[in-house]
Amino acid sequence: MKLIRSRDNLRFKALRELATSTRERRKEGLALLDGAHLISAYRASGGIPEQLILSESATAKPEAAQLAAGASGLGVLVLADSLFNDLTQVATPTGIIALIRMPKKDPPPAVIERCVMLENIQDAGNLGSILRSTAAAGIRTVLLSQGCAFAWSPKVLRSGMGAHFSLDIFDNADLAAAVPRLSGRLICTSGRARKSLYQADLRGPLAWVFGNEGSGVSAELSAAAVEQVRIPMPGKTESLNVAAAAAICLFEQVRQRM
Repeated sequence: MKLIRSRDNLRFKALRELATSTRERRKEGLALLDGAHLISAYRASGGIPEQLILSESATAKPEAAQLAAGASGLGVLVLADSLFNDLTQVATPTGIIALIRMPKKDPPPAVIERCVMLENIQDAGNLGSILRSTAAAGIRTVLLSQGCAFAWSPKVLRSGMGAHFSLDIFDNADLAAAVPRLSGRLICTSGRARKSLYQADLRGPLAWVFGNEGSGVSAELSAAAVEQVRIPMPGKTESLNVAAAAAICLFEQVRQRM
């Protein structure tokens, strides 16, 4: 294990760039998984980290040592605690981070039976939560518009809780161009829709589109949707958080298919 204590170390500087810059992550094709849970989920999916990074104090922890024992690639790098804390974005550092190569994706498939389309979801926590609900609902394909938060940023990864590794995520996708590839219906939510979510037939091939936190689904995609539904809200709240709305819709679909 190599120990780094200097902020001037080139390897540390490169890792810090990855931790703080989406542009750098895109350019290098690399991402950072923060914490044993995410790393274990990645390994369970068949992934092999490029490198494990431990804080100096974490080297004495059995969990970190167990994960480090199976390290391959560049092996294990140990950072002084102060340096490690610069890489992590959580209040209580986990002590272990994995450097991974992001999966390379071809264009979306020519025919898409079931998917979730996300248009301009800008909050990383919302995006991660929707990815988690999508994976839990058994849907594999996710298309992200150019205006979405970067799916492989640290906060989205933490919110996704390992969902990324069971999904095919296509970012910078042209959602309107993907609509003709759908083998089933496109459905979106709208507070002005006449039909309740619970009146809609959600069986068979279909795709969902969920829109920006403030402006919702664009007029272009709303017009492309075969059906619009609303989530009944007997309370006085005007709208739901997009991640909550997505979870409700996806699991009503699951209920109807059971």
